[in-house]
Amino acid sequence: MKAALAQIFPRLADVPANLALHERSVNQAVAGGAELVVFPELSLTGYGLMESVPDVAIQLDSPTMRDLRQLSRAAAIVVGFVEEAPGARFYNSAAFVDRGEIVHVHRKVHLPTHGLFDEGRHFAAGDRIRAFDTRFGRAGMLICRDFWHLGPAYVLAAQQIDLLLVSSASPGRGATGGDGRFQSTASVDLLGDVYSRSFGVHVLHANRVGCEEGVTFTGASEAFGPAGNRLARARDLDEDLVFVDVDPDARRTARIHMPFQRDERPHLILRELQRALAERTQPGY
Repeated sequence: MKAALAQIFPRLADVPANLALHERSVNQAVAGGAELVVFPELSLTGYGLMESVPDVAIQLDSPTMRDLRQLSRAAAIVVGFVEEAPGARFYNSAAFVDRGEIVHVHRKVHLPTHGLFDEGRHFAAGDRIRAFDTRFGRAGMLICRDFWHLGPAYVLAAQQIDLLLVSSASPGRGATGGDGRFQSTASVDLLGDVYSRSFGVHVLHANRVGCEEGVTFTGASEAFGPAGNRLARARDLDEDLVFVDVDPDARRTARIHMPFQRDERPHLILRELQRALAERTQPGY
């Protein structure tokens, strides 16, 4: 299977313009042979929405989502959007859409609210981390900060995923100077290597680019094979469309050579987590 990482520069709070950008990107990816196109976090809306969150939110049965469902007949897509749920609750969500159907929706679990991040003020936090079946294998989705925490990836791996699909709007932080890279980008490199190697999965990570409200997003979208090998990398700071071959035989080979998942003991981990959490809640005096 060939996938594409669509490293785009969405326009802030302009859903119609961004929907057209998705259509162009998917058409270009399909012309290159891609069957799956992964877009960045909040690809339909831009990131720095703040009080505009309700204005750009869509429900799963909205006309915009119907347009995306139609677009998915050309290729499966992972798209980021603001989801409006009952009770006027708004989520930073990603949907896997394929062959005209919404296959799965992931709501961002970890909402950074520090420094330049303010998500906790505007979004509700997701409370599920679920794997799902696709025609390309069993998959799991994470959104940006979810990827930086070890727990969500481990929970997905325990559900025996083949593909870890990550959508990000990651700003550049900590310019290193010498090689022109950002420390934040280097951290994502390490996480992609570790997760792919430890779980024997393909990691497809799409990050956005562009300047928005004074924040620069770095791009550098990447794909890793199940042995920890980088398969593709997009440009820093510029829009790009990167193709990657996702070979299921490579997963089998990696899992034979490095049977980390076979030897995992999730029940032991669960038991010890329960013990540790119980001890944490005991009075410290």
